[in-house]
Amino acid sequence: MTAPNSNFTQVTAVTRKFFLPKLADNIFKATPLLERAKRKGWYKKITGGTKVVIPLEYAINSKFGWFSGADTLTVADSDIITAAEYDWKQCYAPIVVTRIDELKNMGETRVVDFVKSKVKNAEKTMTQKLQEGMYSAGSVATEIVGLRAHISTSSTVGGISQSANSWWAAQVDASTTTLTLAAMQTVFNNCSEGNDQPTVAVATKARYNSYYAALQPQQRFTDSETGKAGFTSLMFNGIPLISDSNASSSLSLMFLNEDYLHFLVHADEDMVMTDFEDPINQRVAVAKIFWAGAFGSSNNRFQGGFTALTA
Repeated sequence: MTAPNSNFTQVTAVTRKFFLPKLADNIFKATPLLERAKRKGWYKKITGGTKVVIPLEYAINSKFGWFSGADTLTVADSDIITAAEYDWKQCYAPIVVTRIDELKNMGETRVVDFVKSKVKNAEKTMTQKLQEGMYSAGSVATEIVGLRAHISTSSTVGGISQSANSWWAAQVDASTTTLTLAAMQTVFNNCSEGNDQPTVAVATKARYNSYYAALQPQQRFTDSETGKAGFTSLMFNGIPLISDSNASSSLSLMFLNEDYLHFLVHADEDMVMTDFEDPINQRVAVAKIFWAGAFGSSNNRFQGGFTALTA
């Protein structure tokens, strides 16, 4: 298949060189959790594999022991590591230019400008859908498995049942209906062990406002790092609490330990764009932007949240 005219050979090259890098960059600046994934380093490129495999450490080494002098040491291996396995997920956004739009924007420069607006729309679409996927319950087979699956006590996520393996279950408060600082402290503590503590809290706008109302004015500290990224936050136990419109009312406030979150993308399919082509049965030029990856956790024990809050 070929593009409708030679303009689109140049348009493809210009889009790849100038617009596509900005699209990928802007996607990860547009929403707070995606921005943190990139800035905090848990968005990573990987290659190959029939599945995305994330190693898990779920126990201490039982063969540790004290000894004296020439005592015999136990050196047998201890089963402390297993792995969660996630299927590769794919998504795309098309860039479609009809022949009539091309005619209305004749000339290489005008066509490039018109395509730029189409790329901007694809950028917004990819941003929205990736963010929705990060908060999903993983119920759509083709979608990435999101936080509502990981922050649970009854999901099978990464191929491991939380019901059958308590070490793989998150810290879920399913009874509190009215947000209080005491309830937040309890979940935060449940998600903590020594220096392993949540690094960010994310809430719906409604629950963010509930937390705001619960604070005394002099306690409404904000996080400067989050502010620099363009997002509003408050602080709780020294970590930012961020409002995100994509968060779900069924998990309206969550504590996340980002050391155990992994947003993994295939190195050869990270916002990759095809050439503009001319379908057989349409008078249009079509290019597509593709992404393939998975979202997972390597320790749900340190993630938590509220599932019953109404106020």
